[in-house]
Amino acid sequence: MAFRFLLDADISPVVARIARAKGLDVVSVHERGEAGLRDDEQLRRAAAEGRIFVTRNRNDFIRWTIEFAHKLEPHAGVLIVPRSIAAVRPDPLARALVQWSKFASSRFDARSAAPSYMLDYLSVAEDESDH
Repeated sequence: MAFRFLLDADISPVVARIARAKGLDVVSVHERGEAGLRDDEQLRRAAAEGRIFVTRNRNDFIRWTIEFAHKLEPHAGVLIVPRSIAAVRPDPLARALVQWSKFASSRFDARSAAPSYMLDYLSVAEDESDH
């Protein structure tokens, strides 16, 4: 199963380049010149393209996910990047996306992308953390 991702403005576009080199379909709002769009618009664009939105902005995107679900607005999923994944080094985040994709492929139905309104958290394997 191939997941598609859109990285929020709070994530370096270098993460997208590294993740693409690892075989993922990842694009950054920075690469598109869309970093200035409102959060809800970013989420709509991700949904329209079937992309899971990846962000560090936990509180706002939990709220947006609930709001989209209440309005039955299209939503392709949100992945929250926790503070345990360092913001200054893109490699751990790219690896976490690869790990999540492998794990999620076994969790979700192979005929579809992540379930609508899916909200999940990325994690990093203990041996790959930035301790």
